[in-house]
Amino acid sequence: MRCVQPLLRRKLRRRGEAEPGYLEAIDERFGRYQGSAAPGRLWIHAVSLGETRAAAILMQALRRQQPGLRFLLTHGTATGRAEGAKLLRNGDLQSWQPWDTPRAVAAFLHHFAPAAGVLMETELWPNLAAVCRERGIPLALANARLSDKSLRQSLRLAPLSRPAYAALAAVWAQTEADARRLAQAGATVQAVYGNLKFDAAPDAAQLERGRGWRASSTLPVVLFASSREGEEAQLLRVLQAHPDWAQQAQWLLVPRHPQRFDEVAALAVQAGLTVSRRSGWSGEPVAASLWIGDSLGEMALYYGLAGVALLGGSFEPLGGQNLIEAAACGCPVVMGPHTFNFAEAAQLSEGAGAALRVATLEEGVQQALALATSERREAMAGAALRFAASHRGAADKTATAVLALAAGRLSVPAAAG
Repeated sequence: MRCVQPLLRRKLRRRGEAEPGYLEAIDERFGRYQGSAAPGRLWIHAVSLGETRAAAILMQALRRQQPGLRFLLTHGTATGRAEGAKLLRNGDLQSWQPWDTPRAVAAFLHHFAPAAGVLMETELWPNLAAVCRERGIPLALANARLSDKSLRQSLRLAPLSRPAYAALAAVWAQTEADARRLAQAGATVQAVYGNLKFDAAPDAAQLERGRGWRASSTLPVVLFASSREGEEAQLLRVLQAHPDWAQQAQWLLVPRHPQRFDEVAALAVQAGLTVSRRSGWSGEPVAASLWIGDSLGEMALYYGLAGVALLGGSFEPLGGQNLIEAAACGCPVVMGPHTFNFAEAAQLSEGAGAALRVATLEEGVQQALALATSERREAMAGAALRFAASHRGAADKTATAVLALAAGRLSVPAAAG
């Protein structure tokens, strides 16, 4: 890990050309900090955008239970850090996750002296876990999940991964299946609380605005939500092969990663489509054969705008994206075969009648078009809302467990303002 540090710096500089956020405070990644930090904050690590949104739900529940709680937020990606900055209040701090060497981790823990650490979902590093245990800093894995693929990788690296999982003071899993896999990896799982993301409330104003735009559209709107590299090209090939399908709906593409917005727009233009981007809409959507949602934090608007959504990451072997937000917005989902990152949520959603599964993207487009203009869409939309509502409650349970883990170590009393 020490030897590859120069390569990491070079990688950050290259990533920074597309996403300037990667050039911010680079020294923090290596345990070098400016000024001083008062001890006793609750440290939450949310590596990327999805984990940061889950952390936001947990932080809201924690603040309800212990007002005045101060947080330290750490991240690994520029999008995660940008989203995390929106969550900060007076007294909170934000930093990059330290690179996983004993020296950088020790410097991080010495500088911030957190009361306890909460890692969101999957992000566990061997040195980080070991040094926290050596220093007596409780470290937990919250909203924890582990796919079959990740378990196999973990078992191949058992001399590193097993001690890291064993060093955790607490693990709160999303599902019973995740709990079994985590136990196989070496973790002691205290509880299964469900998925924090079910507790997220969609932005009501965005949802209403999107539904208003959908009502004024002359065509049904089909969304490809959080698409990943390779999937957009697949969709364009399908639409080129079936020109009538391209004309039957208003297509809306929202790429998962913002650094790819320009790339996806260029692919669409090369395929002969006219393109209108969300960033260019001053009021209503601008007419074009393809809309591109090139904004962050507006998924509720896009799900409100769509009659049905194709699930990104599920048509390539990437594990799928989170379909819970779509359900909470009442948007039916058509998903591909690869949903191993959200296996139980996908299975339960399908069983509840809120989602359909298909084998290929071509079949997915066909099903989405049929669904968008059928009475079944309304029934699935209602099923999606009921499915989302029935799985809430993880946030308060997790917050209670976090505060118990950090009891007596936090520097802010429960009654603080």
